[in-house]
Amino acid sequence: MKHTKNRIIALLLLLLATFMLGCTSRTGRDTSIPWARPASFEGQIPGLTNPGN
Repeated sequence: MKHTKNRIIALLLLLLATFMLGCTSRTGRDTSIPWARPASFEGQIPGLTNPGN
């Protein structure tokens, strides 16, 4: 009975640690919307840009 209780507690702690630790962390540049920043081609007139720039 005591070993079963210890295993359940260990499993719950492992699950808690899994949920609290993530694969990634958010930085100041991250947003919840990936398209929050305009693309490099936006704001230009089509056909009037220099291909070398």
